[in-house]
Amino acid sequence: MNGNYTEDSIKTLEWREHIRKRPGMYIGKLGDGSSYDDGIYILIKEVIDNSIDEFAMGNGKKIEVEQTEHSIRIRDYGRGIPLGKLVDVTSKMNTGAKYDSKVFKKSVGLNGVGIKAVNALSSQFRIFAYREGEKKEVLFEKGYLRDEQDIAPTKERNGTEVIFTPDEEVFGEYEFNLEHIHEMLRNYVFLNSGLTIEFNGEKFISRNGLLDLLNDKMRSEGLYPIIHLKNGDIEIALTHSQGYGEEYYSFVNGQYTPQGGTHLTTFKESIVKTIKDFFGKSFEASDVRNSISTAISIRIEEPVFESQTKTKLGSKDMGPKGPTIRTYINDFIKSHLDDYLHKNPETADLMLKKIQSNEKERKAISGIKKIARDRAKKVSLHNKKLRDCRAHLNTNHERRLESSIFITEGDSASGSITKARDVNTQAVFSLRGKPLNTYGLTKKVVYENEEFNLLQAALNIEEGMEQLRYRNVIIATDADVDGMHIRLLIITFFLQFFPDLIKNGHLFILETPLFRVRNKKHTHYCYSEEERDKAAQKLKGKAEVTRFKGLGEISPNEFKFFISEGLRLNQVKLTKQDELKQMLGFYMGKNTPERQDFIIENLRNYEEIID
Repeated sequence: MNGNYTEDSIKTLEWREHIRKRPGMYIGKLGDGSSYDDGIYILIKEVIDNSIDEFAMGNGKKIEVEQTEHSIRIRDYGRGIPLGKLVDVTSKMNTGAKYDSKVFKKSVGLNGVGIKAVNALSSQFRIFAYREGEKKEVLFEKGYLRDEQDIAPTKERNGTEVIFTPDEEVFGEYEFNLEHIHEMLRNYVFLNSGLTIEFNGEKFISRNGLLDLLNDKMRSEGLYPIIHLKNGDIEIALTHSQGYGEEYYSFVNGQYTPQGGTHLTTFKESIVKTIKDFFGKSFEASDVRNSISTAISIRIEEPVFESQTKTKLGSKDMGPKGPTIRTYINDFIKSHLDDYLHKNPETADLMLKKIQSNEKERKAISGIKKIARDRAKKVSLHNKKLRDCRAHLNTNHERRLESSIFITEGDSASGSITKARDVNTQAVFSLRGKPLNTYGLTKKVVYENEEFNLLQAALNIEEGMEQLRYRNVIIATDADVDGMHIRLLIITFFLQFFPDLIKNGHLFILETPLFRVRNKKHTHYCYSEEERDKAAQKLKGKAEVTRFKGLGEISPNEFKFFISEGLRLNQVKLTKQDELKQMLGFYMGKNTPERQDFIIENLRNYEEIID
């Protein structure tokens, strides 16, 4: 029976309590720092965004960022927050200067929430304002004011300084990943030419905006010089490269929008239309966009995002009195890209050859695609290769965003995972034997090879990552030599034909326990010999130690028990240092003697270490 619904049931939470109780509304997911969009990085971003807005208004050309264990210090050299309003700005909701569009015309943070969320979600939050030879310092703990210093004279240059420590009561145990912070700071300087950001003494600066950004992001060489165009409130960069997939980086007012929005949708359409019109050809959109690498940045007044984390733009207009975003981007691309291609015939010719090559390959496999699709539909509905989850049987979009699929080897492993999984959000795809080594092969193999055809159909990625059915694609193979080999073959397949799956952070490796240590009262699952020894010592007395040889040896009940503690997932990542073509060529190509020498040499080094 439900409790009584009375006046006493209605609660009003203070701002800090609401933020701490519902942090996801303000910073997205919490996370432990392993993923670039974890909450601790959103806190950093919220503070830096304010400093970036100062720079955009012509105030301060340098921002200092320091990370010490769990604390972050951010110092800008803008105008400094007005001293008398320092407490209000950091602790009163809907308070800030960004409601005055004359002061912050094209900023990111418009709702006055960001800095308050950082304050409420930090175990300690200290802020200094330096302004015209005077300073003020305020200290908060978990959003509560603990110390407010009187205004005092200072020799510090104008600006604002924030030092905060994300609260472990909210975030749990976490670690800052310096690579994620580097990526964030590089994006800031690429989008704000002339700005210098120092991170722990290392300087980040860009003179060429999105041209530098695309050179930094691209993992294979462009087929022609990057086309770099900008005018007023828009800047774009684009080229084609070898390989498959589409690569887009979109920004609004300096804010990275990985989920795109109205600006990116229009950008994609405009590029295709302009290129088709220039060459006078009725190309398929997929032929124009395959292997393209692009970046777009626009600045608009009063942007509307689809969530507090600002990852997708919802605005339709450039500003209250401006043109629509569609009109603005269409007109720019039509005029400037068309003009560029006319003035650079060599670049236009290389672009045309790439599009024609895409078209030729598409037509070469079109005959087998329909047969392969039909086969995939019939097989996937009736066989045991794909055991889908309920998230795809209804319209609950949020549950779909939580969904995962395990790619397993063999019936025993897939059987255990299938019985232990969460049927609402976790699907299982079972491989038969070792997959084909796809390195150097064309996309035709995706449709000719039954395993890969069915895997592509299960993921629904034939038409691109926007149709991907699962948020997480998890390779679940044994930790032995055969399992590692299968893992490598699957990763090679994705790198070769669907690199966006990895670039967009969807591919993971499932870590499975190597040991079970238990007594009559407690059971521990251990992922290394060190963890095993610690668990045995913790249990004391007689502890039974079991060594798992593979996933097939872990019973469904055991599997359910250890995943209830939280899946250990290692994200498969690509960094700028990864020369993809050379890396795949060495590890998966036909260079057996070289690879053999590499293995023997490293085996010698390993033996020297353990001796």
